[in-house]
Amino acid sequence: MDIHTNIPLKNFTTMKLGGNARFMTEVHTPEEVVAVYRNAKAQSLPVFILGGGSNVIAKDEGFAGIVIRMRILGFEIIADDLNSTTIRIGAGENWDETVKRTVDMHLSGIEALSAIPGTAGASPVQNVGAYGQEIADTLESLVAYDTENDTFVTLQKADCGFSYRHSIFRGNQTGRYIITSITLTLSKTNPQPPFYKALQAYFDEHSIGIFTQDIVRKAVIDIRTNKLPDPDVFPNTGSFFKNAIVEDWQLDDLRSINPDIPIYDMGDGHFKVPTGWLIEQTGLKGKVLHGIKIHDKNALVLINESAASYRDLADARDEIIGAVRDKFKIQIEQEPLEI
Repeated sequence: MDIHTNIPLKNFTTMKLGGNARFMTEVHTPEEVVAVYRNAKAQSLPVFILGGGSNVIAKDEGFAGIVIRMRILGFEIIADDLNSTTIRIGAGENWDETVKRTVDMHLSGIEALSAIPGTAGASPVQNVGAYGQEIADTLESLVAYDTENDTFVTLQKADCGFSYRHSIFRGNQTGRYIITSITLTLSKTNPQPPFYKALQAYFDEHSIGIFTQDIVRKAVIDIRTNKLPDPDVFPNTGSFFKNAIVEDWQLDDLRSINPDIPIYDMGDGHFKVPTGWLIEQTGLKGKVLHGIKIHDKNALVLINESAASYRDLADARDEIIGAVRDKFKIQIEQEPLEI
């Protein structure tokens, strides 16, 4: 296991910004995770776990500790019956390749999560979701190194505190657990309507009335390709902002400002408002702020067009947040984590 020094984080994150990591290494087994973490702890070095770098923003000052790049592989069927298949997946597996493997096996449950960059182990951290599916729907459990107790633990879905784009791993237990594998239970039945609105619109537009896992996957990839820029060509982190969640008492005020505001009932008196729509209403869609472009096809996406620093990105982000707050009295939130 090699440990490298003074590594530019911009080379390992899709926004292509940020300073250097003091140390960086790759881990390929759970045992290597323990060895690196214990060594870092002995030297009082902070630790950051990095997957694909697609949902991480690096600051200009860099990281004074050690960045561990998660590369633990594995794809193992551990249970199979008439209705479902349960699979254990290494945390370092490429997420989209994992989705493709399950679709090729004619399994349902994560096909709408196609073309999301990153690693399998990162998927529970923000409860990855898209087009009506989220990882919490299929996750049975995960194995993680508990840095607080210096032992491996198995956490069940109920232990993870899943909510919209959130979990304990980016909440009150941030930094405690290093996920080494996830276990998903997927269905053997074909996807069935009702589908997410954008997905159903695609099916209607293309006169698709028969649904398989592969058909859903291809539709999602087509939709994402047309609305999300390729991070290898246009540096970005995908959706930079979470969709806004409002309570029922806010609806009347919002509808009085914009009667056509799109709102999705999430139950329990909470409603989702598309943040891309909110940003578009401020007139910022397609604009460039501090070298950061608000994507002209999807205002949730920020593209690093000519920004030279994290500070440029932060200034653009804060202007967008302020514009939405001033117009709608809604405080939108950044989705990517920061190192």
